Amino acid sequence: MSDLISQEGFSFAFRPSACAECGGHCCSGESGNIFVSLAEAEALAAFLNLELEVFALRYLEKRGYRYSLIERRVGEEHDCIFFDRSFKGCSVYAARPQQCRSFPFWDYFKSHPDALRAECPGVVGV
Repeated sequence: MSDLISQEGFSFAFRPSACAECGGHCCSGESGNIFVSLAEAEALAAFLNLELEVFALRYLEKRGYRYSLIERRVGEEHDCIFFDRSFKGCSVYAARPQQCRSFPFWDYFKSHPDALRAECPGVVGV
């Protein structure tokens, strides 16, 4: 049985077991946005046992009309605030936002296969 995941409209597949050997490339590197909806912010707040307002003040920043998780600067890189370098994984994995759950099946990667190969060792067929 294959552990590859595919999604309609994408020319590649994803091998999730590669996450264990990756080191968190999708959670660290260049600065970016990790957008969250109100429902996702509420779920993250509940997961962390925080009031929504406390969570928002501590972990969100406004980007235009949306909210993004803040980043932590580590040397020249930017980590998602919930990326834990000690085990190279997400500290809120069970409650992670949809944007994280859908990686690497982002429309951006349809036209940027080189960026996808550089970011994710779990992609096959790019």
